[in-house]
Amino acid sequence: METALAKPKTKLWSGGRSPFNVSYGKLMMWYFLMSDSFTFGAFLISYGTIRFSVNTWADPNHVFNAFPLAGHANLPLAFVSLMTFILIMSSVTMVLAVHEGHKMNKKGVEKWLLLTILGGFAFLGCQAWEWTHLIAGHHEVLVNGAIEEWGTTMRHNPWGPEVEYNGRMVATPGPIAFGGYFFGITGFHGFHVFSGVVINIVMLIQTRLGHFEQRGHYEMVEKAGLYWHFVDLVWVFVFLCFYLI
Repeated sequence: METALAKPKTKLWSGGRSPFNVSYGKLMMWYFLMSDSFTFGAFLISYGTIRFSVNTWADPNHVFNAFPLAGHANLPLAFVSLMTFILIMSSVTMVLAVHEGHKMNKKGVEKWLLLTILGGFAFLGCQAWEWTHLIAGHHEVLVNGAIEEWGTTMRHNPWGPEVEYNGRMVATPGPIAFGGYFFGITGFHGFHVFSGVVINIVMLIQTRLGHFEQRGHYEMVEKAGLYWHFVDLVWVFVFLCFYLI
């Protein structure tokens, strides 16, 4: 009787169909993105710990108030908002490329991938301008009783508290950690954007050569899209931590 009631043992996954209903390649991409999110999370948590352990920090409304060809106009966060818009729009074009791939529309995939690549290059160009502006900038800083001109680097932070000197307000050196964290984390994100652009270029070349048509699917484009969307999502947190708080 006990033998008759015994239930047969079943395995959740014996090497056949994935229990997550995705291909092996997509599953591994999700694992990679999860591990990469831990890396970014560790960097941002470290930044937050240092940021809120000191009494003063660089005011983003003063640090990020420049705009190309706008002279000395005070435009807080305008340029980084443009950068964010470019990256979000590139994510939209990536979605459209994946959508065209599902319809096996080669020309559509090529068009939207090309626009995504251009958006990535535009974002990197904006980031290069921002870095150059910060590093090469000249800001008066009171150091040991004398006025010096500093740019924002990993060793110099001209965005400290202001004090009165000879009848005018002059900044003093701020926490050195600001430059290290800003250039380190935004640079790490920029490297991811650059990697995504290279991957998308490879996808575009393979699409034009008809590789995906021969395979009968555009799953590689979809996996590249997962990576690109992850890069866009990370930027939201970078934007929040450095430019808004």
